[in-house]
Amino acid sequence: MRGRRSPLLATFVLSVVLLAGVTGWLLTDPATTRADALRTGGLAGGSVVALYALWLNDRRRKVEENRQQVERERYELELLRAERDRERTTDERFAKSVELLGNEADQVRVGALHALVGLARSRPDYRQTVLDILCAYLRMPSTKDEPEIQRTAQRLLVELLPAAGTGEAYDLDLTGADLRYFDPAGRRVGTLVLRDARLNASTNLSGCEFTGPVWFTRAIASGRFVCREAKFGERAWFSGTTFESEADFTDSTFRGQANFKKAVFSGDAVLDATFLDALDLRETRFDGQVELHSIGPSNAVSLYNTLVNPARAKLPAHWSAEHLDGHTRIVDGRG
Repeated sequence: MRGRRSPLLATFVLSVVLLAGVTGWLLTDPATTRADALRTGGLAGGSVVALYALWLNDRRRKVEENRQQVERERYELELLRAERDRERTTDERFAKSVELLGNEADQVRVGALHALVGLARSRPDYRQTVLDILCAYLRMPSTKDEPEIQRTAQRLLVELLPAAGTGEAYDLDLTGADLRYFDPAGRRVGTLVLRDARLNASTNLSGCEFTGPVWFTRAIASGRFVCREAKFGERAWFSGTTFESEADFTDSTFRGQANFKKAVFSGDAVLDATFLDALDLRETRFDGQVELHSIGPSNAVSLYNTLVNPARAKLPAHWSAEHLDGHTRIVDGRG
């Protein structure tokens, strides 16, 4: 089998042939001097060499580009392999931490909670999952033997939430949870579910930003409930909620429907808030002092058997108190 001819040799031969051919052809013309013929023949032969040089440079450039492409693909492959290794390590760490939550030793469970939160901080894609686990842990029936674990889970849950006005909004499902000193003040939350929950001691939701619906249906707030300057982006349902102590909604904004139907305010209630949608106060009971004077004539308010203490009620000018069957209820004077 014959070897491939060298492109350089072929270029050299072609250059010599052109040099000789062009020079010889020009010498047949009496008007052309020998020097001009050699110069022209040299240019013809040199052009072949120049073209070869250009081809060679282009080939080297393509080889270099191919080499760089191979290096990039190799680098990307290494990054992908490293990322998969990190994901596998993270998944193993997550699974191990969840498993340790069932350990009998309190300190092991506390350590597992911290490990999960650390994972959520380093991997934002795990944050909602970890929050769901913390919520599930707080929904479990608590015992007197594990108050530290409950407090730790509640504190870590709040710490994982972004500040109001920043970051992604995460959902919290605390249905039936038994919380104490729940204080997510100034945090951003998506959907908040606290149906049938018990809020012991004080609760502070001041400055919170709720981007999704909020459900406090049938919840019991045994201590002071403070919700100043909070922002409710969608509906806020407090129907059937019992406020056993003071409830303060000063300067909060309700962009969606606010429902306090059948809610009971055993202590003082401050509803000096902004209601941009409908407000439902049907069968609501205010036993202590109540401030409702910020509600204007343009607000869509539903009143039916809404009971107040007439001596301690600050009502809008267009509302009045009506005595009926030993109770005092408020009615809209506009009819």
